[in-house]
Formats: sequence, structure tokens, C-alpha cells
Amino acid sequence: MKPSVLWSFFLGLDVLIFDRLHKYLQVDMAGWTGGEVIEIAPFFDYTLVWNTGISYGLMGGLPPEMLLLVMGLAMVALGWWWVKEDSLLTRIGIALAIGGALSNAIDRVVYGAVADFFSLSFFPYVFNIADMAISIGVIALIVDVLRPRTEPETKS
Repeated sequence: MKPSVLWSFFLGLDVLIFDRLHKYLQVDMAGWTGGEVIEIAPFFDYTLVWNTGISYGLMGGLPPEMLLLVMGLAMVALGWWWVKEDSLLTRIGIALAIGGALSNAIDRVVYGAVADFFSLSFFPYVFNIADMAISIGVIALIVDVLRPRTEPETKS
């Protein structure tokens, strides 16, 4: 097994565990139900908002079953790409995206919506750890796709 497979798998698993733990502590243990706000800084609030869409509220008008289907298909496609890919950066990006997407999908099943907590005054969406992982994963994929590749030398 290539090190990039193991490395990226555990990174995606860490995202899933960390996001699940955060939501468990805030929603299930602290009992937040939505609308609670703690001002951390003039530009940053810690609050619970229930998101009925996917990441950053996308596709919020779709029925829950359709959202789970879209997320499931996306995770299967990303999983296939992760298995076939050789680049560590691509595998890391995919693992971050899958870990975050899986945690948000679990929210849908457990809570009926995605629990989002971080609100920046200059950013129009409230987001969570899983959303950050998905975003960082997508950035890693874009960087990896755009970086120059060296062609293997052929012997004549």
C-alpha cells in the first residue's frame, strides 16, 4: 500500500472524527438548539445555525433524500478518484472533501440539517469544520491540477 493512501485516509478520518466530536459536544452535550451566539471578536461569532443545504447552504431547496443521493454519488466518485490517483496532494484533497462531506451527511441523518457554527462578518455563510475541510480539499485539488508536471524521460 502506498504511503499516500494511508496518510490521506487517516487525514480524512481525522476530519470526520473532529467535526463529529465538535457537533456532539455543542449540540448533544451543551444542548444548543440554534440561534445561540457568542461574540468572539467584532468580525467573528460562534453560533449555531441549521443549514438545510449541502456545503455553505448550496441546494437548500432540494428534498433531504435528493441531497443525500447527490452527496452519496459525489462521495462514491471522489472515492474512486482517490483509489486511482497517485498524487499525494490530490489524495489529501479528496480525503479532506470526503471526510467533511461524510460528516455533513451524518448531520442530515442525525439532526435533519447540517450544524454550522462559524460566522465571519465579511463572509456571507455560516460554516463548520467539515465545510472548512471540504474547501481546503478543493483548493488542494485545484493546486495539484494546475501545478506543472514533469514528463518522464523516454530512452531511445
